[in-house]
Amino acid sequence: MSDTASKDEVVDVLIVGAGPAGLALGGELGRAGVRALVLEREPEPPSFCRGFNLNARSLELLDRRGLAAGFLAEGPTVQTTVFVGASRLDLAAMRTKHPYTLGIPQTRVEELLAEWAVGSGARLVRGRRLTGLWQDGEGVTVEVEGAEGPSIVRCRWLVGCDGGRSTVRKAAGIGFPGTPARKFTLLGDVVLADPSAVSFGPNAGPGGRSVFAIPRPGYVRLVTADPAPPADPYEPVPLDAFQRAVEAALGHQAGIAEALWLTRFGDAARLAEQFRAGRVLLAGDAAHIHPPAGAIGVNAAIDDAVNLGWKLALVARGQAPDTLLDTYHDERHAAGKRLLRNTRAQALLAPANGDDDQLVPVRELLAELAEPGDTAGPLAEMITAVDTRYPSSGDPAHPWAGRMVPDIPVGPDGEDSLTGLLTRSAGGALLLDGAAGSHVLSAAARPWADRVTTARTHPHALERAHAVLVRPDGHAAWIGAPSAPLDAAAEELRETLAHWFGRPAALDDGLPRTGHH
Repeated sequence: MSDTASKDEVVDVLIVGAGPAGLALGGELGRAGVRALVLEREPEPPSFCRGFNLNARSLELLDRRGLAAGFLAEGPTVQTTVFVGASRLDLAAMRTKHPYTLGIPQTRVEELLAEWAVGSGARLVRGRRLTGLWQDGEGVTVEVEGAEGPSIVRCRWLVGCDGGRSTVRKAAGIGFPGTPARKFTLLGDVVLADPSAVSFGPNAGPGGRSVFAIPRPGYVRLVTADPAPPADPYEPVPLDAFQRAVEAALGHQAGIAEALWLTRFGDAARLAEQFRAGRVLLAGDAAHIHPPAGAIGVNAAIDDAVNLGWKLALVARGQAPDTLLDTYHDERHAAGKRLLRNTRAQALLAPANGDDDQLVPVRELLAELAEPGDTAGPLAEMITAVDTRYPSSGDPAHPWAGRMVPDIPVGPDGEDSLTGLLTRSAGGALLLDGAAGSHVLSAAARPWADRVTTARTHPHALERAHAVLVRPDGHAAWIGAPSAPLDAAAEELRETLAHWFGRPAALDDGLPRTGHH
């Protein structure tokens, strides 16, 4: 699934890092006809697995690319997830087509995304790393090093998806403020000499210490606090040190026959000052790191990639000004703040060594809110980012305003669906309910027909809206209220189209022109 980079290359977009963010972005750009090259410093995909789930938000996004079914075939779905302490968060109450979490190894997620990216036209090259970059008004020049020696890649846009210690972020001079790690946790994928020595789930030991055990095929994942982290937390974790920490937390022996992967992670929380610096952009862990509460990292990475992908494609194709990329920073930087707040709160409340007993009632309160009932749905939507709402125009009171539009039927007889339309078009959609005056809105959108597909829906399918403009990522950009004067609605629609999709390809005679055109 890889090929070899030539000595000197010119591409539209260079993506550094072949994790979930880089691969998803490669797929987004490839499907839009943009020349994208994904460079990965490691020569082979990882043999270890960082995480094991995709949440509802990711599945909604993948649905709008026709990919969700393939991912869902890979593992089981569960309608609850571990929340604060040993409590469970009810996911079934969420307003989503996918009210659950999908059990799927991150290694398999990356394999499927790589297949999609390469199949869409992106190139994936492994075993080459970025060593320097210089940008000017026309693009970015990148120095690359690999087994075949140094080379130069010239790109119009560079996206760093190269993890929390991002070389791209540092070379671009983008600040990464936040809180340093204060607690460290050990994680090991191991084969136990006696599997009965550790029970699945939380194992409480002496002095409030514990070991959390997660069963995996052929091995078990053990997670426990690191009692004595080294000065350099990125040092390898020795097997004997890991076993001592596990046995001290359990209060009894637990022999390890084989260690498949040992690592250490901290509770640092940092957010890049800017997700865009000129022609350099950041996504995934390069833009934000956070405690692993809720296993949200891979999901946030896909979220960044989908938000950036359609915007960068429009800019790279010359259909929209590069100011559209500022909305990527605005939307995903705000989402990053919520991500850090949510994960830091969960990490603070998670039982750990030396916890203050004053936190117990807070845990109990949140555990009660997470149970099935009126509060579980909104809480689960917040934790999983299903409630993500981006700026939109039109009717602000509509339930879809700025949110992901449900997968409603489209076509005269409902023979198609919104997800099918977005999957095929690589663009946006204007949904009309067929009411009187729909032809005026359809005519207003016609100059953007190369980027926005107009489709009819059944009457009342739009939740009392007259029309809905859907972005390529599935979010509502504009809601046309039935009470709005038709001429004003058409003008507002044109302004919104110009904002999100750039200059129209053509203007029909007789259509008023706004300053945005």
